[in-house]
Amino acid sequence: MSRIGKKTVPVPAGVTVTLDGQTVTVKGPKGQLAWTIVDEIEIKQDGGELTLVPTSQSQRARSMWGLSRTLVANMVQGVTQGFEETLELVGVGYRAALKGSDLSLQLGFSHDVEIPAPGGITFAVPKQTEVKIAGIDKQLVGETAAKIRRIRPPEPYKGKGVRYAGEKVRRKEGKKK
Repeated sequence: MSRIGKKTVPVPAGVTVTLDGQTVTVKGPKGQLAWTIVDEIEIKQDGGELTLVPTSQSQRARSMWGLSRTLVANMVQGVTQGFEETLELVGVGYRAALKGSDLSLQLGFSHDVEIPAPGGITFAVPKQTEVKIAGIDKQLVGETAAKIRRIRPPEPYKGKGVRYAGEKVRRKEGKKK
């Protein structure tokens, strides 16, 4: 039995949930998200709560139960509060700037790296060495942050590169004479 799947998803005030067959549409103050649940899971709306139940006891149904509940809960949280990821730029001359809604990064290459903002994602640069990625879709926010980090991941000798806020980089000892 899935411990996460058993929990109900609370629907706060100001959020409307529409069930159309297996498609769940969540609309809130920050926007609207939709997702189609797999056939092995049944979703019910009871007042201000959503309940997910597996239709069979197969391995796949039990696997998808907790995942589906978490994805629906993330949709509800996304349209109410949104999600944010923070990246830090560590290195001499590494800096970020906004050009319109796009992000421009100087990461030690011979050219600036331009990153267009995907739909539903906003960039903010509070400091030159800090980038905030915000949006209502948790998966898209995380994927965008990972793509930016992949451009120049932190290296183990000096720790230079793009890292998540609070990320610990394991450092290696350099050459000895």
